Amino acid sequence: MEPETMKLLAAALAIGLGSLGPGLGIGILASKAVEAIGRNPEAAPKIQSAMILTAAFCEAIAIYALVIALIIKFV
Repeated sequence: MEPETMKLLAAALAIGLGSLGPGLGIGILASKAVEAIGRNPEAAPKIQSAMILTAAFCEAIAIYALVIALIIKFV
């Protein structure tokens, strides 16, 4: 295989696998948060703020994967 093909494959794997974990994490997080709010509606503001903060951390991991994929592709 040519080096350019290998770089494109590596970039695709980096963003694909790098976004798989955060995607699953955010899905599980939202599921559990909705379940917790359903059980205890009075605690919704505290649960929602913790959920949003944790989702932002998960998204940061996906952004790191995107940066690595772009570095692989253009360097």
